[in-house]
Amino acid sequence: MSLMEHSLMASSSSISSSTPVQETEVQVENQQEHEQHEHNQQQQNRNVSSVRVSFTMISDWSSSEFMDDVWSCIIILLVCWFLAVSAMVVMGFYGERDLPIGPNFSSLLTANSLFVSEIEVLEVTESKLGPVLYGFYKPPPLDVETNWSESYYTSVPAYSHKEWIYYLNPGSEVDIIYSAKSQDSSPLFIVIAEGEQDLLEWIEDPSYPNTTLSWSIIQGSGRIQQKVFTSSYYYVAVANINPEPAEVQLNISIQAFLYNTTKAYCKCSLSEGLCRLKLFPFKQNVAVLSSPTRQQGTPPEDWFVKVSYEPRWITYFVGSGAMTLIFFLIYKVCAKFLNSSRNGSDNERTPLLGQKDDDILSLGSSYDSVSHDEEFEDPLALGSTEGKQLKEGETENSHHLCLVCSDTARDSFFLPCGHCATCYTCGTRIMEDAGVCPVCRRKMKKLRRIIAV
Repeated sequence: MSLMEHSLMASSSSISSSTPVQETEVQVENQQEHEQHEHNQQQQNRNVSSVRVSFTMISDWSSSEFMDDVWSCIIILLVCWFLAVSAMVVMGFYGERDLPIGPNFSSLLTANSLFVSEIEVLEVTESKLGPVLYGFYKPPPLDVETNWSESYYTSVPAYSHKEWIYYLNPGSEVDIIYSAKSQDSSPLFIVIAEGEQDLLEWIEDPSYPNTTLSWSIIQGSGRIQQKVFTSSYYYVAVANINPEPAEVQLNISIQAFLYNTTKAYCKCSLSEGLCRLKLFPFKQNVAVLSSPTRQQGTPPEDWFVKVSYEPRWITYFVGSGAMTLIFFLIYKVCAKFLNSSRNGSDNERTPLLGQKDDDILSLGSSYDSVSHDEEFEDPLALGSTEGKQLKEGETENSHHLCLVCSDTARDSFFLPCGHCATCYTCGTRIMEDAGVCPVCRRKMKKLRRIIAV
């Protein structure tokens, strides 16, 4: 063999020996890249599964708790609303009232016997001959006609007014003859206002005519007539908006209708003290408060009385209890309906979610078994994962640890639900003891190991 042939053979042997080394290095690099990719995919799938399980549990809990809180708030608000309405009826519509009473006063006092047990009337001012309270089973007729007149000669200061009050029933009529004198012949205003509210609105702007029942500008002498159609207090007032005082002379004649009190079943004089009229439940009861007629040659006399209504507390207690019971029953029925609807939707959605979790986790699990039997497992992989502990210095997230022992990484999942929550050792123990998934509480059929390649 020549020297050239020997050199060719040496070079070919060196080329053939270097080729396997390069191929081995490439295979090692590919295997490392494949292992890193599978590890990242496995961690990502575990995070997705744990987030889905946590979100499902939190959403179910929050929805049920939220609905319970909403219904509780609704019941509390409705009960408080009923109690507030009851208090408003007791303290407002049927609260205490102070009434000024003049001669020929005749007013009908009514109350719902379901909410009021008795009517109490007390005279604040003391007098020998005072108002009288009458009791009736039904409203008496308004057929007693009476007439009287009053004369006033008064001075109205500048930018001020004078007023006189009367209580009149429907059909009554007011007739006013006036004579006004002022230093600069400036006009005055005279009104007939229904109720205190109308009078106050007119006082704010005396030149505005639409706030009172009758509004007139007076200068010199004249006459005003006005008929009333509702039972109320009526004010006759004269206003002077001029810088100088004015003199006014009024002659007020009133034709009034009073309630007939001859058929009253009870009678109580306020001069003797507190008068009470008991109301029978589920029956109509009314009271009439009347004052005596003014005697000729006697000065005018006015009285002040306090009218109060005693609540029938049993009605409010029973009503509050009944309303609370009704709201509670509505709450229980709605809560049962919502729970049944939620459970039905969960049962329909669980198999789909379980199958989806199973598919996701199966992407990151490579147990590389030819058959589905658990008898075939790689001894090397089994030894490397069963005792796999987190080493010191690792920054593994605690969410990837076994939920039972919290020492080993999660390397197994349950079938058919697909939840990855424990290591293989703890999963085997759960499989033997409880036989249900610790996350969804479904019956387990198999336990599969996740083998990291």
